Amino acid sequence: IDAEVLGASPKIENVIAIHEALERLAQIDPRQSRLIELRFFAGLDVEEVAEVMGVAPSTIKREWRSAKAWLHRELATMRSV
Repeated sequence: IDAEVLGASPKIENVIAIHEALERLAQIDPRQSRLIELRFFAGLDVEEVAEVMGVAPSTIKREWRSAKAWLHRELATMRSV
């Protein structure tokens, strides 16, 4: 995702939190969950993700911003509990 979400060094707790958050996102919006997996874990760029998912790069850019914001809020909520 980026240093803002993971912190300076990715720790196992952060990776687990991201995994759990992605499972929740998959129930809400499977496409955005898949998008995060492809960008974060597979390391694909916007154009590659667009090709894999069969949508326009502009759609991926828009959904990436939305999915990243959702994940950031979700992780912030998890940390405050």
